[in-house]
Amino acid sequence: MVIIVAALILGAILGVFIFIPGHPTSGHSKSIHSSANSNKASKIYSKDEVTLHNKRDDCWIIIKNKVYDVTSYVEEHPGGDAILAHAGDDSTEGFYGPQHATRVFDMIDDFYIGDLKQ
Repeated sequence: MVIIVAALILGAILGVFIFIPGHPTSGHSKSIHSSANSNKASKIYSKDEVTLHNKRDDCWIIIKNKVYDVTSYVEEHPGGDAILAHAGDDSTEGFYGPQHATRVFDMIDDFYIGDLKQ
């Protein structure tokens, strides 16, 4: 009987550690991620400059007048070569298409390199 009670108590304690994440760790890493992107100095790129980056091994895209270097993501893109359809060009319409899960809206910030010259 004592073994069963001890096992239940131990299971409850382990369950708490598994199912309830620690706030300091998760909140801390999120704030580091957010501040890293907001502290980047924005560079201004012309449309002509972005157009030069239109290959699999050098792929920049424009989304809502922001420039992203997605070269490192091209091979991982779940849609295959679809990301290359607008390489070096405006990808806003495709980016906001129904094929993308909401997580791409968080991921894209990692690839931000500057703004498009107006």
